[in-house]
Amino acid sequence: MGLAHTIVGIVGNVISFGLFLSPVPTFYQIYKRKAVEEFQPYPYLCTVMNCIIWMFYGLPVVKKDNILVLTINSVGLVIELLYLTVYVVYANDRKKRLLVGSILLCEAASTVVIVLVALFPLYTHRTVFVGIIADVFNIIMYAAPLAIWRKVIQTRSVEYMPFWLSLAGFCNGVCWTVYGLLQFDIFILVSNGLGALFGFVQLALYAFYFFNGNPKSKDQVKKPAQLQLSHLPSPA
Repeated sequence: MGLAHTIVGIVGNVISFGLFLSPVPTFYQIYKRKAVEEFQPYPYLCTVMNCIIWMFYGLPVVKKDNILVLTINSVGLVIELLYLTVYVVYANDRKKRLLVGSILLCEAASTVVIVLVALFPLYTHRTVFVGIIADVFNIIMYAAPLAIWRKVIQTRSVEYMPFWLSLAGFCNGVCWTVYGLLQFDIFILVSNGLGALFGFVQLALYAFYFFNGNPKSKDQVKKPAQLQLSHLPSPA
């Protein structure tokens, strides 16, 4: 069981790493154009906080035998901060830079508060305390594509729902759900179980409108989807 748990965790790390890299085309476009244009930093700022909380949850002081949760979220945090660095460099509007800096500062302050509360007043319930917070952020990340679902239904087109990214998100949820089951970690299980469910519904929606929706969607789906990547959830 321990070996299976490790193998599934490694596979989950690989899939999650791929998802963390999915916005690379978006930031390549920003680099080429030397401007962020209409791209928003919020998905990446949310992912930063998500990674920080799961990194804390993965520490032995909070939850033992969760090193693979710690590793992938540490890597993810570095990647997301690199994305935000590129965003700040090419944000021509000073207000956008101040916004990113202010939110990161608030996230840092929130992290300090969470860590202090978990380590001292709630030290006997730190796993539950941190796990609940981590689950909240994870569910928010997985639920992010709900706006895209609405767009797909309204337009009857899968143009705004990249298939491979949707499939990877589903596989990510399934893999971490199995990981949570093997060691029965309720917090990894709940949020990623919901993520797998959201992913399944998203793929079902994609299949339905690909075959029964706007005829143009079959051609549109072949186009690069850089613009949509910034609005999709990152792994937890």
